[in-house]
Amino acid sequence: MAKYALYVSLKAKPGKEKDVEAFLKQGAEMAKKEGGTVSWFGLHEDEGLYSVFDTFNDEAGRDAHLNGEIAKALMAKASELFADPLKIHKIDIVADK
Repeated sequence: MAKYALYVSLKAKPGKEKDVEAFLKQGAEMAKKEGGTVSWFGLHEDEGLYSVFDTFNDEAGRDAHLNGEIAKALMAKASELFADPLKIHKIDIVADK
């Protein structure tokens, strides 16, 4: 069972929804190359609202992800794509199926 996760809520700037979706698809491909990332999800929650949820077996994997290429790309595109400042939630997983 993965024990650690990250959750980032993303509000697209008006007219940037397709760009956000393309960015999330690119992020999924990049995540496949991260050995410490167990799962990575780009989600469309509601009109203009997206999120990323990813899981890790250990803190080292989560830290590597936070300092990796996806995080760098996210920060580089944040002001262009997103209406609100990014807030990254570090989560401990207590149960799963």
